[in-house]
Amino acid sequence: MTHGELIVEQNVNISAYKFVDIQVQKLPVYREAMLNKALLLELKGTILLSTEGINLFLSAPRSAMNEYIKFLESYEEFRGLPYKDSFSDYQPFRRMLVRIKKEIISMGCEEIKPAIKAAPHLSAKELKRWYDEGKDMVVLDTRNDYEVQLGSFESAVDLDIKTFRAFPEAVKRMSDEVKEKPVVTFCTGGIRCEKAAEYMLRNGFKNVYQLDGGILKYFEECGGEHYDGECFVFDQRVSLNPELEETDVSQCFACR
Repeated sequence: MTHGELIVEQNVNISAYKFVDIQVQKLPVYREAMLNKALLLELKGTILLSTEGINLFLSAPRSAMNEYIKFLESYEEFRGLPYKDSFSDYQPFRRMLVRIKKEIISMGCEEIKPAIKAAPHLSAKELKRWYDEGKDMVVLDTRNDYEVQLGSFESAVDLDIKTFRAFPEAVKRMSDEVKEKPVVTFCTGGIRCEKAAEYMLRNGFKNVYQLDGGILKYFEECGGEHYDGECFVFDQRVSLNPELEETDVSQCFACR
């Protein structure tokens, strides 16, 4: 390092979610505390809060992020969040938002409550083993059409939906034959397939799993085996490869 050279600390980008019952009167209290702490530590990203849980995407240098995670752990509802990390040399979010929503992931089916009942999880390594063995299964992509364009698992079923709220209707159009096979639902980080898998079990499918931690967890544990392409992410990086590195893909944010 030459004299006077600045050391720029790399950003850690975290994502996590948890379905947990939160009393509605606590939401504005949590929102204010979370936003104030994030601004103090100069974090950027988005936190979604609802009575069904929390969903977050945050970025900051590691020291600030560790302090914020410790802060979240002080709340009983947010202990043990399954954080997934990636890294960047710049801040991929433009601002810091904490929003109160009806759902932390919008599906429009109030009867689906993963905090109470959820379909079984399938680990990334187990899905890889099923692929290696040539298991007769259906691997179902629950993401939006523009996400699927960048990449997906081998032979995955694409429902061609524009928003997750269209998932229930798309599932109704699937053949009865699929209902008898093992179905593995997946998405970017796990939150959508958490609801998707339970919805399918309630609607005639016999053997449904959700990929634990989604594509990002699979990349972390298994690399790119049995996955074709890249993974869309909802920040300025746009896309990550199986090494969890930013690619050169760009996006028109008007039309996706």
